[in-house]
Amino acid sequence: MIRSARPAMTRSPSLTGSLVGAVLIWALAALVWASAARAQDGEMIVSHGYSFYGDLSYPPDFPHFDYVNPNAPKGGEIAFSALGTFDSMNPYSRKGRAGTLSWMIYESLLGEMPAEGGSAPADAYGEAYGLLAERVEYPASKEWVIFHMRPEARFSDGTPVTAHDVLFSHNLLLDEGLKSYGDAVRKRIPNAEVIDDHTIKFFFAEGISRRSLIDQVGGVPVYSKAWYEKTGYGLDESRLDVSPGSGPYMIDSVDVNRRIVYKRNPDYWARDLPINVGRHNFDTIRVEYFGDENAAFEAFKAGEYTFRTEGNSRQWATAYDFPKVNEGLIVKKELPDGSPPTPSGIVFNLGREVLRDKRVRQAVALGFNFEWTNESLQFGLFKPRASFTQDTKLMAEGVPQGAELAFLKSLGDVVPAEMLTEPAVVPHESNADRLLDRRNLRRAMKLLDEAGWPVGDDGLRRDAQGQPLRLTFLLNSAGSSTLRAVVENFLSNLEAMGIQVTLEAVDASQYTSRERDRDYDMVYDSYAAFLGTGTGLAQRYGSEAAEYSLFNPAGLASPMVDAIIEASLLAQSAEEEDTTLRALDRALRYEFFMIPTWYNDSFWVAYYDQYEHPQVLPPYALGFLDFWWYNQDKAEALRAAGALR
Repeated sequence: MIRSARPAMTRSPSLTGSLVGAVLIWALAALVWASAARAQDGEMIVSHGYSFYGDLSYPPDFPHFDYVNPNAPKGGEIAFSALGTFDSMNPYSRKGRAGTLSWMIYESLLGEMPAEGGSAPADAYGEAYGLLAERVEYPASKEWVIFHMRPEARFSDGTPVTAHDVLFSHNLLLDEGLKSYGDAVRKRIPNAEVIDDHTIKFFFAEGISRRSLIDQVGGVPVYSKAWYEKTGYGLDESRLDVSPGSGPYMIDSVDVNRRIVYKRNPDYWARDLPINVGRHNFDTIRVEYFGDENAAFEAFKAGEYTFRTEGNSRQWATAYDFPKVNEGLIVKKELPDGSPPTPSGIVFNLGREVLRDKRVRQAVALGFNFEWTNESLQFGLFKPRASFTQDTKLMAEGVPQGAELAFLKSLGDVVPAEMLTEPAVVPHESNADRLLDRRNLRRAMKLLDEAGWPVGDDGLRRDAQGQPLRLTFLLNSAGSSTLRAVVENFLSNLEAMGIQVTLEAVDASQYTSRERDRDYDMVYDSYAAFLGTGTGLAQRYGSEAAEYSLFNPAGLASPMVDAIIEASLLAQSAEEEDTTLRALDRALRYEFFMIPTWYNDSFWVAYYDQYEHPQVLPPYALGFLDFWWYNQDKAEALRAAGALR
């Protein structure tokens, strides 16, 4: 129903004595590897792309990505909706609410999917190919990296993209970007220098994992140094003026809170590169803003915009029975999604004293009835999500065994004993026939009693000081009406437990501000799924930035999770990496900072029948703004039928 991102390495806080021993074992393995790498310092790696293990799917002379249509026509428009408001076109501001896709106009040294995020290609995980950089050079030890840039690269104002712009952008993000990002990256990347106008070198800190270093600097969005120096703007300001980007699209028009139009740059410098063949096919991309979901859906039916990714199960099941769909003017279909589902759910703010007791969180979770919710509110369209790596080889199942068990034991007493002998945590089951499952209610009541929140004479849960157990749930009022119904029914079950609950539905701008300030007890939010390790795991799930990281809405700070992430970064084979990440999934579920809700293994899309896509879609992206294309004949037929405004 709600779909939902990666970046940085931080060190764990204090570790127990047993854990120190375990980390020493892994550090010894890393030193052996590092020594071997230094012995190969004479071997320089020069490549057209980068992956940690060096196993690129595409050779240097690849003509295009396998999944694109290299003959896709250019032209036409695609339009989709956004909910709420925006007051800035600067996507990196720490204030205000940025316009949808405002980051799309920028490029990096290594290529990305400009509209949907993530790396390109969309059919290989953990690989990136040169975009602003034509080749990457580094020693086997990965102590530094040199990017050799394409001299033909240009910003949309015609000025060249140089190594000076790259260095400027790197430093700007450190100084004025998110604090969690800057703190983490400075420790890992202490220095960078421009060798010449089209060559830049980054140096990496000693004694740390080589993970997420080359791809980190290779993914930095590049801004125009000259523009920032001329205007005097800062990166962290909320503003409508933006620096020129070098990407395939640039801003055409902005009508605040109503519409944003991006146009394909006719002079785009990289349009013929193999990495871009068959991509960026629309002349314009239009974003229409609406105050709420109902208004957006009615506008789609009227033809005010043309493409819709549906996230509301009720609408998917019942609302598409209207003439344009029945007559074939609108295509409604499910398309496969090969990515692990986004770990969305009801997130607990672990900074709240009352929620630091896991028994309270477990009791609250028992108020969520997935089975009833799915059947009564979501038409049975979803599956219950248990894992942060759901339905992948990294999903922890049952009791830990073999290499995973040995790894967890090596971490010592930082790992609770029950984690070694009990199955991975899975969601509770509930009665689908009634919202309030009395068996789960009794379990929840017992947990709350044990946690020191007995029921008072007035039926409310109170602590020893007589203070009632109160919880607030923050909700975006512009979001899905079905989600609101789910939350309201969940909260009614909490009231039955004797908990005082308040639903605080606020507008989009307030919601964004309060999320940043972590001003909630509970919120429906997401973390990032993972298929491989990287220092972004520490920024999402680690302790060091837990108090302020926007990527860690629960404020999770677990020495066990820190230790597993650090060990994963030191893994020197795919098998070792998989073992540590399976343990990470198990540990995250054990910490219980989120009530997992549901997932869908398909994309639900509806669009006016003027778009086409490759017959076989890549596993890691829908790509409707990237490698779909416009059919002019079909578009004219729609207009002749009066289907579009």
